[in-house]
Amino acid sequence: MRDTDAAFRQFYDGLRLPDYFGWNWDALSDCLRDLKWLSADHHVLIFKAADEALPSNTSGRRLLFKTLLRAGQHWSFTQRPEGIELGRLTIVMACDAGAVPFLQGQLRSCLDEMASP
Repeated sequence: MRDTDAAFRQFYDGLRLPDYFGWNWDALSDCLRDLKWLSADHHVLIFKAADEALPSNTSGRRLLFKTLLRAGQHWSFTQRPEGIELGRLTIVMACDAGAVPFLQGQLRSCLDEMASP
């Protein structure tokens, strides 16, 4: 994902986003929190080389990570009368071992921003 357009294209193609997808961060967030166009009950989104996403667009990378984190939080678990079940979407952010501290720092920073008022 070298730029924002490529990121949206990869999500559109990879997740078979609906035709009404608006090609912006809010639209991606809406789609990731909906998933009604997908027929399976559970989905796993594997984000390879997440540390390399949008390398020349720091603010875009933060928006991407926050969008994925919010979707992950939204679908993390579903409370049902009979117990807790896995949500419909699991997001795996992968990177090379050497990039783990960088990716963890980026994600932690995004989570901190999301938690602050």
